[in-house]
This record gives sequence, structure tokens and C-alpha cells, in this order.
Amino acid sequence: MPYVTHSGAGSESESGIAYASTSSKKPQDAVDRALDYYLKPTTVMATVHAPSSIFVVAPDVDNETLLAHACESLASASVMASEFAGVLEGVHRNTMLALQQVLMLGELAVNRVLDNVHKP
Repeated sequence: MPYVTHSGAGSESESGIAYASTSSKKPQDAVDRALDYYLKPTTVMATVHAPSSIFVVAPDVDNETLLAHACESLASASVMASEFAGVLEGVHRNTMLALQQVLMLGELAVNRVLDNVHKP
């Protein structure tokens, strides 16, 4: 249905477009809800995520040990993603290879931090 605009005061809707009928407003309502969902911050998104305490890293573990473990975990995950990509095809293979690259970049970043920790 075509949208009708009017130049008279008070005849335009909030978005500046008056609707030819009430049924033509339904698609715009759906668009507004979708835009609000993706673009307007909500209290759900603003809440801080508190991780579960079922698994806890010992508080006395030093940073270098934690970084080394993180680096080894990322390296292992990278290898697993690469191996898994070998049995996939098409889009799924490309997605897994992209995931593997992100893991590898994380590993490189953690390695750099480890290198920086060792500098005098």
C-alpha cells in the first residue's frame, strides 16, 4: 500500500508519514520494533554478566601462568577448528576457517603479552 504524506500540521505520524489506512501501519510497526530491538539499548543488554562460580580459577595463580594456559588453550582450539574444517565443505568450511583464524589471532595476542611480561 502506498504511504500518503500531508503537509498540514498534526496530520503526520510520529515518523513523519501518515498512513493511508490503519492496516498499512502494521508493517511500519514491525519495522519500528525490529529497529528498536537492534538499535536501542535495553536494560537486559546493560546488565553485567556475572559468571557462574561453579568453576573458579585459583586466586593465587600468577598472571604468567594464566597467560601461558590461555595461549595453550587457544592453540589447541585453533588446531581443533583447523582439523574440523578439513572435513567440512563450502560455507561451513569457510566459517570454521574464519573461527580458526580468530583463535590464532587471540593466541598471537596472548603470546605478545607473555613476551612483554618477560621484558626487563
